[in-house]
Amino acid sequence: MKNLVLIICLMFCATFGQQAYAQLSKKEKKEWKKRQKSLPVDEFKRIVEESSSLKGKVSSLEGQVSSLQSRVGDKDAEINRLKSDLASAREEAASNNVASANQEIKETRSAKGVVFKVQIGAYKNIDLKKYDDADSDFSAEDAGGVQKYTLGSFADYWEADTFKKYIREMGVKDAWIVPYKDGVRVPIKDVLEGIVN
Repeated sequence: MKNLVLIICLMFCATFGQQAYAQLSKKEKKEWKKRQKSLPVDEFKRIVEESSSLKGKVSSLEGQVSSLQSRVGDKDAEINRLKSDLASAREEAASNNVASANQEIKETRSAKGVVFKVQIGAYKNIDLKKYDDADSDFSAEDAGGVQKYTLGSFADYWEADTFKKYIREMGVKDAWIVPYKDGVRVPIKDVLEGIVN
């Protein structure tokens, strides 16, 4: 570290000394010549060679600094690209997790035991299947060219009945309850015996 400071000081002196020498008055020039003459030739030669060597090292170090700055810029660009890729991957993973969770909920609700849903309609010319995946409580099923649409998923018949009444109050007068046993639609009489008794 001391050598580096000494080198920088000598470079500074040599650089500005030459500039100062070039701008000196006649009196100052004579004074510097006397000082130069008072130095032994070997010492003067060593100082000049060392100055030249230091200028070469400074030039080399400036090149290295420039190269390192370029590499840092490249690394910063790569970091920004990787951050962008990570954000995209996180968004995709979150989207996949939501879709997967909705599908699991739907399968869980429809696959085990008796489940009651409220059918809101059956239509030949209306196809709303694309909305089936968007919400686990809305489902569509094809029954011989007729699309049947249901809302809700209830383990308790009386909850389904209350929901059916709200749906009718909203204007869907033909809403009714349909049971599913282990994910398969069954006649209501097959499951009502256990509920009524």
